[in-house]
Amino acid sequence: MSVQTHVYKVDMACTGCSGAVEKAVKKVDGVQEVTTDIPSQKVTVTGTASYDDVKQAIVATGKQVHPELSADQIAS
Repeated sequence: MSVQTHVYKVDMACTGCSGAVEKAVKKVDGVQEVTTDIPSQKVTVTGTASYDDVKQAIVATGKQVHPELSADQIAS
């Protein structure tokens, strides 16, 4: 499996929220790097883990993951 970067839009209000998400995502097999950004409500994950596996880890923390629109979806 090749290394990919996925971006998730996640409801995070504080450093406790982002820390919980980061900790959970780091436990997913294949995750190499996790970056959380509270102001933009984004979690960026790089590695070989699948989008759905990471999403499940985020949801397990009690946080909601919102769908992100790709550039193609915005243009159409």
